[in-house]
Amino acid sequence: MIAVIYAFAAAVFYAVNTPLSKLLLAYVSPTFLASFLYLGAGIGVGVMYAFSWKNEKKEDKLTKKELPYTLGMITLDIAAPIFLMFGIKLGNASNASLLGNFEIVATTLIALFVFKEKVSKKLWIAIALITVSSLILTFDGSDGFTFSFGSLLVVLATLCWGLENNCTRKLSDKSTYEIVTLKGLCSGAGAFMVALFLNETVPSVKYICFAMLLGFVAYGLSIFAYIRAQKCLGAAKTSAFYAVAPFIGAGLSFVLLKNTFTVSYFVALIIMIIGTFFVVSDTLVREQSRRNLAVDARNHAKS
Repeated sequence: MIAVIYAFAAAVFYAVNTPLSKLLLAYVSPTFLASFLYLGAGIGVGVMYAFSWKNEKKEDKLTKKELPYTLGMITLDIAAPIFLMFGIKLGNASNASLLGNFEIVATTLIALFVFKEKVSKKLWIAIALITVSSLILTFDGSDGFTFSFGSLLVVLATLCWGLENNCTRKLSDKSTYEIVTLKGLCSGAGAFMVALFLNETVPSVKYICFAMLLGFVAYGLSIFAYIRAQKCLGAAKTSAFYAVAPFIGAGLSFVLLKNTFTVSYFVALIIMIIGTFFVVSDTLVREQSRRNLAVDARNHAKS
């Protein structure tokens, strides 16, 4: 039961990112906000790491062998939140939340074509449905059928995170604390340099603190809770629970930002829910199959 609570906590922590970022964007420029979100996560998890590093084994540390994937992870984590913050600023926060599920499509297709992983029939159906839903959300139905540049930027962010997920997967056997701390500090510092290059205005200390606190919760604590859930539920089941995050974020957007409903949003929402159902179903089936194979292997070894 505690593992399920951790899994849902991870989803809720991340879900607050989009609506609260939308509020902060009234006072903080997009690139600086992306920077402080990641710096907050890096510093917060870094403090947690300081109290747990003695318990980690030497082989858990990152080495030169993982450097290409580490650099790829950091670079993509600089670009992705910048795209997301500009997308949220220019577009609708509830749409941006739902579009977060396109990360599933991006991650899966990159894993298929680049890393040659297999994709099941259910996952292909999910990819098709989520893609259709995302295409609907990239058009604004509130004032005619017009293209939404903000939604496109959010999709670009999910593409970056999809590739980043595959880079991070190559580091999955290493220290999670070290990965998140490195990701937060380096990606945050990189986005900070980009903000200075773009000549964006440095926000007041009050909003910097708010942004870093949000980053610690939405990225830092979310990842921490996700890891705790994985220990009992496994990666597949935890990911299935985490799929509810975009829907929680969309709901919070309507409550906090008073977003208005449109016909296209409802259509996209229904299609996205069905697509996510196929993702969760496929994930749980694969997890059960993996466990059955493990049990069979143990029974065969005993006999």
